[in-house]
Amino acid sequence: MTTTFTDLGVPADVLARLVEMDRATPFPVQERTLPDALAGRDLCAQAPTGSGKTLAFALPAALRGARGRARRPRTLILVPTRELATQVAATLAPLAAVRGLRVATVYGGTNITRDQRTLRQGVDALVATPGRLADLVNRGDCDLGDVDLVVLDEADRMADMGFLPEVSRLLDRTSEDRQTLLFSATLDGDVEKLIRRYQTDPVRHAVAAEPEELGDVRHAFWAAGREDRRRLTGQVARRATSTIVFTRTKHGADRLTRQLEQDGVRAATIHGNRSQNQRERALAGFRSGAITTLVATDVAARGIHVDAVEVVVHYDLAGSDRDYVHRSGRTGRAGADGLVISLVDPSQRTDITAIQRALDLPLGLHRVDPTLVGSDARPELVERWEARNGNGAKPAAKSGANGGGRSTDGQRRTGAAADGAGQPRRRARTGGRARARAGQARTRAA
Repeated sequence: MTTTFTDLGVPADVLARLVEMDRATPFPVQERTLPDALAGRDLCAQAPTGSGKTLAFALPAALRGARGRARRPRTLILVPTRELATQVAATLAPLAAVRGLRVATVYGGTNITRDQRTLRQGVDALVATPGRLADLVNRGDCDLGDVDLVVLDEADRMADMGFLPEVSRLLDRTSEDRQTLLFSATLDGDVEKLIRRYQTDPVRHAVAAEPEELGDVRHAFWAAGREDRRRLTGQVARRATSTIVFTRTKHGADRLTRQLEQDGVRAATIHGNRSQNQRERALAGFRSGAITTLVATDVAARGIHVDAVEVVVHYDLAGSDRDYVHRSGRTGRAGADGLVISLVDPSQRTDITAIQRALDLPLGLHRVDPTLVGSDARPELVERWEARNGNGAKPAAKSGANGGGRSTDGQRRTGAAADGAGQPRRRARTGGRARARAGQARTRAA
């Protein structure tokens, strides 16, 4: 028997709005969490990007939210990035409007005067990034003392970006009687500390991505010194219909974008020093195809959802296996296949080995072959590395739509690369034990 939103406790007027939004059928994360959330329970949900978690907390925010006063909102939703704040507000606002509730967003990169004016006029539900909200609180423009419903979205990402101290200071200012809903790709480490400190007897839920959403993603690791990376990136970008290139720094992203443009690639940059308008224009151009290559720092590893990204290039190596998974998860979305290319400097062999081992990918480097873009060919291993157990080289493996594991954000299947020698299929572990092994903090999104 199919569960409906009515079964989950959603009233008719809000259900009618859901139908207008073409969201009439609940996803598993909504089925599991809505009864507890609507009953006023604290809960923590391990749920990947793309699982429907935004609606899972937007509905309680709309149905349990209350009217706020000037500068004193009643519902607070904390998110790690500006892009995610915009997306959450877009889902929440039409639902909240049914109940006459006002929704606003505050995040960096915009004129703070606008935020001050909005808060003075009164906001019922506030969607915010920690840094901008802390600034407004410290200026006396926002008082969180009346907040009795808190949502922490992508809590693990906020932890990796170094936001948890600020998040804790903000939560300490909210009502002691608040209801707290926490959503995260992982519930261990610093996130678990947050749960213990700020939630009361929370109900725990774990939701995986739907299997039919998972695509076949090939992984290639190319030996490339600093002088070769620009050339190879340009070759890949010119062959691909859409590419996201990840760099370690803002300056590096700007420089590479200029170089790619000189090489005839339609490229744009997205990072923390770009204004909100610049970021939105870059994303709009990328989605429309006017821009074929987006060069980004790790700020784009989450909170930016663009389907049909053909290739992800790690121009600068990911800082950990979790970083690798979140970056790589931008391709292979909505069931589409994808290609992930890492440009590996000779000095980074130890780092890349750690990532490959953690994710159960074949150990070694592949043949540099830009023609992989747009083809069904598998990367060919040309240098195998000794396996950890001392039993010799790990075999290369193929990946397909039915092989491979889930990424940490649970969104897509990421299969291991193959050497074309007919080796048996293996799974690329990008969740479970791989998450437990991810001991390195993610690079703070600039």
